[in-house]
Amino acid sequence: MSIQQFSSALLENAVNEFAKLPGIGRKTALRLVLHLLKQSEKEVDDFGNSMIQLRKEIQYCNVCHNISDTEICNICSNQSRDKETVCVVENIKDVMSIENTQQFRGLYHVLGGIISPMDGIGPSDLEIESLVKRAEKEGVKEVIMALSTTMEGDTTNFYIFRKLAPLNIKITTIARGIAIGDELEYADEVTLGRSILNRVEFTNSFK
Repeated sequence: MSIQQFSSALLENAVNEFAKLPGIGRKTALRLVLHLLKQSEKEVDDFGNSMIQLRKEIQYCNVCHNISDTEICNICSNQSRDKETVCVVENIKDVMSIENTQQFRGLYHVLGGIISPMDGIGPSDLEIESLVKRAEKEGVKEVIMALSTTMEGDTTNFYIFRKLAPLNIKITTIARGIAIGDELEYADEVTLGRSILNRVEFTNSFK
C-alpha cells in the first residue's frame, strides 16, 4: 500500500496521474498540478475537456493511418501533394518530423512500428499489407523507406522491399546522413530534409 505524501488525497491522485506521463517525475507532476490549481475553473475545464475530446474523437486516416480529425487526413486529401510518391514511416511523430522539413510533398504511410521479434512485433502487427494494396491500386510510382537506421529498421525495410518487388515500383531509402542507430524524431530538420532529398535506390544502399 502506497503512503500518502500530501495532506490532500485529491492532490495526491492528480500528481499520480500526471506522473504516469512519459518523462514526468513526481516533482514535475506536482508543479503541473499546482499550476493548474492557480488557473480559473474554466481554464482547467477547457484543459480537461480537450484531453477527453482528443481521446474520444481522434481518428486514424483510412489511407495512411496518420492521426486525423476525419476519415481521410488533410495530407492525403490535399490535391497539391504528389500522390505517386509514398514515404513509409514508423510512427506519427516521424510524419511530423518530415513535415517540419518542408522538403517532402508526397504522401505517407504509417506502419505503426517496426519488425522486432524481441518485442514480439511481426509483419502482421504492422500496416504492411495495406501498403502493398495501396501501391497496387493507387498508381504509386515510388516508395521511400524512411525508417530508423537500426537493425530493426533495416529488417523492416528489407521485408517491405521483398513484398513490393513484384510490383516494379521504384523503392528508395533516405540517405545515410542520419547516423546508424538514430531515430527520425531526433534528427535535426536540415539533416532529415537533406536525407529525404538525397534518397538513394534501396538496392544500392547496403552495398
